[in-house]
Amino acid sequence: MRFLILLSVISLGACTTAVKNETTTMTPLHPSEKSIQAAIDSLLLKHGPSAAQLVEKGVKHVAALWTGADGSDKDFTEFCQSSYIGDPAKKSLLLKKLSDYFESIGGHLNKISLDLRKNVDLNNGELLEIDKIFSGFSVGAHLQDDLYTNKIAFIVALNFPFYGLDEKERDGKGWSREEWAAVRMGDQFVSRVPASVKQAVAKAEADADLYISEYNIQMGSLRTEDGKQLFPDKMSLLSHWNLRDEIKSNYAEKEQGLAKQQMIYQVMLHIINQEIPAKVINNPDYLWRPFSNQVFENNQVMAASAEPNTRYQQILNNFHAQQAVDPFEPAMNTLIKRKFSGEMEIRVEEVEELFKTYLKSPELAKVGQIIAERLGHKLEAYDIWYDGFKARSEYPQDKLNGLTTTKYPDPKAFEKDMPNMLVKLGWKKERADYLSDKIVVDPARGSGHAWGAAMKGEKAHLRTRIAPTGMDYKGYNIAVHEFGHNVEQTISLYDVDYFMLNGVPNTAFTEALAFIFQSRDLKLLGLAGASKDQKRLDTLDASWTLMEIMGVGLVDIATWRWLYDHPQATSGELKDAVVQISKEVWNSYFTPIFGVRDQPILAIYSHMISNPLYLAAYSYGQIIEFQIEDFLKGKEFPVEIDRIYKQGRLIPQIWMHNAVGNKISTDPILKQLNEVLAN
Repeated sequence: MRFLILLSVISLGACTTAVKNETTTMTPLHPSEKSIQAAIDSLLLKHGPSAAQLVEKGVKHVAALWTGADGSDKDFTEFCQSSYIGDPAKKSLLLKKLSDYFESIGGHLNKISLDLRKNVDLNNGELLEIDKIFSGFSVGAHLQDDLYTNKIAFIVALNFPFYGLDEKERDGKGWSREEWAAVRMGDQFVSRVPASVKQAVAKAEADADLYISEYNIQMGSLRTEDGKQLFPDKMSLLSHWNLRDEIKSNYAEKEQGLAKQQMIYQVMLHIINQEIPAKVINNPDYLWRPFSNQVFENNQVMAASAEPNTRYQQILNNFHAQQAVDPFEPAMNTLIKRKFSGEMEIRVEEVEELFKTYLKSPELAKVGQIIAERLGHKLEAYDIWYDGFKARSEYPQDKLNGLTTTKYPDPKAFEKDMPNMLVKLGWKKERADYLSDKIVVDPARGSGHAWGAAMKGEKAHLRTRIAPTGMDYKGYNIAVHEFGHNVEQTISLYDVDYFMLNGVPNTAFTEALAFIFQSRDLKLLGLAGASKDQKRLDTLDASWTLMEIMGVGLVDIATWRWLYDHPQATSGELKDAVVQISKEVWNSYFTPIFGVRDQPILAIYSHMISNPLYLAAYSYGQIIEFQIEDFLKGKEFPVEIDRIYKQGRLIPQIWMHNAVGNKISTDPILKQLNEVLAN
């Protein structure tokens, strides 16, 4: 899954940015301390000492962004004197007008981006080179530069200065909704990254995304060592999502399920180690035996060179593009800092500590023992995706596929059924129609994803992969997940009281609702779990899947730390490092549970290639999902979901406290797991 909101005016960073300017090298980068103090003194003389804190913060913030190209020291002082608004009523009006303008700009840029990427993202037939070029083109790349040039950015920075994470955590509980909207307005202009640098980032991300979206394994062409075919003809599985989901689906397959899982695991190992023959990627013309890694043509073994570390070159391309951003973000001078302290507004050290503490929980080894007993054999590395606790595992895959392909032969059928699905979840028909009317369903070229609107009047897009024979169960399961994203995107845009508060604190919070929807997929099909003790099984499943996704999140973080420590690394060196990192994380946290060492499987996730440092959001999403699910017990599901997601974009811990009365924590899931294991 990929969560994208293209608001090009927003760039998270630090307020004390020492900005490089591409157009001037002879003039001073910032106003002098004398000019800064003169601007502060003149404003305090006009507005009184009660305005001291806001005046000083605003003026210093503008000074950190102002360069010689923006004007002289005198120009700076005069700008501050003429542009600062001290009257609260006028400042409220300024906030509203700015919000309206930015909604229009961001919303239309979002729509343009959707249009430029449609042939890459959607199954619209043959891809041309021009489609790929436009998909990486950022129309809004120069927008922020223009907003600095015409002084709009400085007006915002002066009147709505930036507050760092420490300040938001300390003071945010006491802020009104309007004060929070003002703070989010100030989050927009905190650094100045040149348009050429942003364009390079956009291109690297688009190239990596395209590489992943076309990385299919032709399962009908796979053979065992004695030449047997295990998978049907024309089965094409995208790496890693569909491969992982095929492993999950085969826990209910008693006859050949284990053999299929073992074969898929070999495929994954070849992808990670870049030993996969390049000829078999997205190509059904050759037979491939993954265990011996032999390729056959006309029943004869043929020479087949491996993929030349392309997977890891995509990571390097993203890294080098982000390196170019670093000098313009001194206080957040790595992507790690920008992703966590900036975008997620949770420090990376807090994330790692939370993950590592959970992964060391002795309860997880007990869950592993239960799984091994249910399987009847020792755990294999791919059993990190054990799916046997879910109710859907009680149903044969063929039955589920038959239900979904009949019900949803095309995207429009799923779209038409969305109001009915919401009614089944408890929403009244009028409200269900209101939400569904703002979502459209598109056929995805790659894996499914949700792309929200960025202004009222536009619709969110649900992208899902549908075969010509209809939506199979795996596609349906993904579509329900994305539907949850779209419902969040709609509530948190259309129902928030201030536009600048639209959205959620970070992607983990939209993942939470997507998981909540996804866990109800059988209910939406009119099926019920066959187990008499499904509550117990659900807890075991949640604890196990959280363990798995935390592991891959730690690998992602460690990979980027390694990149910053080895900025000149080659793709081959990066490959070796990622394999070693994944083995080290496995040995530290998974070997005590699985009993096997040196497994690199945690490095298979495609997010590491196309969505750098996104994986941690999934773990947070699952933690938040569990806390919200626990809170929802005995309450009206739609009423609480509407209330919770109308909060908009507060910082994570305040949002969570308002939602369920507690901070983000794994304590609730471990407490419930202990209760389950004790019975």
